[in-house]
Amino acid sequence: MSQAGSSTHLADLPASELARRVRARELSPVDVLDACMERVEQLNPLLNAVVTLNERVHEEAQELERRISQGEDVGLLAGLPVGIKDVTEVAGLRTTYGSPLFANHVPDEDALVVRRFREAGAVILGKTNTPEFAAGGNTFNAVFGRTRNPWHPEHSAGGSTGGGAVGLATGMIALAQGTDLGGSLRIPASFCGVVGIRPSVGLVPTWPSDYLWDTMQVTGPMGRTAEDVALALQGIAGPSDLSPLAQPLEGRDFLGAVRNAEARGLRLAYCPDIAGIGIDPEVERVCREAVLALEGAGASVDVIDLDLSYGRKAFLALRGLWFASMLHTQRDKLEHFGVNVANNLRAGIATTTEQIGAAEQARKQIWETFRTFFGRYDHLLTPTMAVPPFSVEENYPSTVAGRAMETYVDWIAPTCVMSLTGLPVACRTVARVALMASSTDARDLLLAGMPVPAGMDPAGFPTGLQIVGPPRGEEDHVSSLALAAVVQKLRPRELAALPGPSRES
Repeated sequence: MSQAGSSTHLADLPASELARRVRARELSPVDVLDACMERVEQLNPLLNAVVTLNERVHEEAQELERRISQGEDVGLLAGLPVGIKDVTEVAGLRTTYGSPLFANHVPDEDALVVRRFREAGAVILGKTNTPEFAAGGNTFNAVFGRTRNPWHPEHSAGGSTGGGAVGLATGMIALAQGTDLGGSLRIPASFCGVVGIRPSVGLVPTWPSDYLWDTMQVTGPMGRTAEDVALALQGIAGPSDLSPLAQPLEGRDFLGAVRNAEARGLRLAYCPDIAGIGIDPEVERVCREAVLALEGAGASVDVIDLDLSYGRKAFLALRGLWFASMLHTQRDKLEHFGVNVANNLRAGIATTTEQIGAAEQARKQIWETFRTFFGRYDHLLTPTMAVPPFSVEENYPSTVAGRAMETYVDWIAPTCVMSLTGLPVACRTVARVALMASSTDARDLLLAGMPVPAGMDPAGFPTGLQIVGPPRGEEDHVSSLALAAVVQKLRPRELAALPGPSRES
């Protein structure tokens, strides 16, 4: 196999393009892997995105190459290096959940989503960093330390799928797997400038899980483009006898929805502050500009006031139930957990049935609100985050637009209240937010060879637009990913041309 000429480094190409070229035998899976591994060697020591490498990954890529050379169709995700969040089991590969209690844990069996990535032709490059048991919106833990934002390493990459987002933004991986309870696929997508989706509950079954009937946390993918995320969904979605929560896959075409996407005729509603916590003015400005660009492309847009602030209390109660259920067998080790997990577990144990009942009533009210909403609109658009990335040394930001937060999860309220709906929610980067430059900023990474989107101010950050779609609507013309693809066309983030010997030739 030979590499086709291009001015773009292989590691920066969309996953959909890489998979197409591998399937066409224009590229070798080994070529693609080597390009990603070059980025890992170059940038991971600074950014700390990939925490455990798969020592067999080159053998796996070589085996794929052999199968392709014999004419075998290896699957939709042919040769794509994938990063697996370190709360998801990979057989024979250290999986720590970001916890010292499991620092040397090596599973015997792949999680269902990992099996599906492999069956679709992907290779598992390694594990990506996460907060302990995915608890928190800043990615750090006592086992591997802190993951840093690729635009300004002194700032947060978001969480809890922060390692996956950084790996994508820098070309270390072609696709990222993650989980999302209160925003863990959407927050880092916004902070790092990639695309994430929280799929409908059950679209990608989560197994194994100590909370098998979990309707709050979901498994899903991130990519550099909406088409990449649709490609990943096509490869990993569908029911399984292993999970009681599942959706049918037959006839569902996520890729077709994205490729045929357009704004014309869509009925959109934009709400700048759905959770009642306030919003950074610059974040709101760039999100509003992106929404108005959709109006210019033929959509109708209404700016609305949608108050879902009552969902914050409901989310805390159901988050408590989640931790009490997920860590039930570990509750006697409470003093060994980090502060975020320990406090969440304590809160979960103390949560009463009355609080859970009230939370479910609030959840019902939110569902009814959206049932009415989707009779009038195709999508709800809202800023993914109320703040730009904060210091990587902070657990969470204490204020939003000068307003003190009541709890350590209040700052992620725009994403966590949407988790209560079970609806598909995508995050697509729309612009950058100008911030004060840090001492180690994007200019330093440019010199190191990192791809930076053209027009990105080195003193700025990406910011994301949250796109909420109708129930089980991932694949139709009003899907969240389809609209994310339209935003991508209207607000392109092309890669800057970089000189140097590591380019494809």
